[in-house]
Amino acid sequence: MSSSGGSKAIVAALSANVSIAILKFIAFLLTASSSMLAESIHSLADSGNQLLLLAGGKRSRRQASAEHPFGYGRERYIYAFIVAIVLFTVGGLFALYEAYGKFHDPHGIDAKWAWVPLLVLIGSIILEGYSFRTAVRESNVTRGRKSWIQFVKTAKAPELPVVLLEDSAALVGLIFALFGVSMTLVTGDGLWDAAGTALIGLLLVAVAAILAIETKSLLLGESATVADVRAIEAALIGGGVSRIIHLKTMHLGPEELLVAAKIAVPATESAVGIADAIDAAEQRVRAAVPIARLIYLEPDIYAAAATESG
Repeated sequence: MSSSGGSKAIVAALSANVSIAILKFIAFLLTASSSMLAESIHSLADSGNQLLLLAGGKRSRRQASAEHPFGYGRERYIYAFIVAIVLFTVGGLFALYEAYGKFHDPHGIDAKWAWVPLLVLIGSIILEGYSFRTAVRESNVTRGRKSWIQFVKTAKAPELPVVLLEDSAALVGLIFALFGVSMTLVTGDGLWDAAGTALIGLLLVAVAAILAIETKSLLLGESATVADVRAIEAALIGGGVSRIIHLKTMHLGPEELLVAAKIAVPATESAVGIADAIDAAEQRVRAAVPIARLIYLEPDIYAAAATESG
């Protein structure tokens, strides 16, 4: 996935969430609904998260330095992990705290403003639906035949999975809020509002946990996809390279791959011939997998290497 595709989805989500946060907070001020307060904080947290993703994308494009010779590609993973923490604390835990307070002091919604939260929630669903639609369209460009679960688990660029999960949680959270507010208006019992708030909190905590697990894996350093590994293996063989003794890959960033391999070369080949074979193999790999930016190939004699444990 190109970073431009992810940025388009992030900007769409940011625009929607800023507008929604303002509307929800106005509704809370008029109705004192805990569901509306939880949802306004949720949208505010999401807006901050999208700013973090944009910042991570910008910082990751810095040139490599002597201190960071492999570049700053993983900045995008770090900022995505921070997003998971923000969603957990500011979004999920705050909603649960607010629900706890409402359960102990339930109160209804002023009938004078009964239409406000309903109108805001329905409008928010429309805006979030637009943001979610944008994220889905951008994801479909690279998702291929993968299921959505597989896409979230295997995507090397964190932005679209993050926006997809955030928008999904936002839409479901709005349904929870609409349920809590509607039942409170019908029954006059504020416990329904508290229940809707609690469901929002539990949902956000669950989504944050999923994001944290997936971004942690990226931070630790994931290998190339199965398709890319196969393409690299096929590209390495040929022109003085008879086989691959072992191969390791690691993503330095979503669009930058490190390839390290020990390759078998003829025992009678000259140093010049081996150097030419390595150069040609690197060219084939970069042609097959353009994100393979850093390639380190170690030549060896297979008969001798076969007895080695490493």
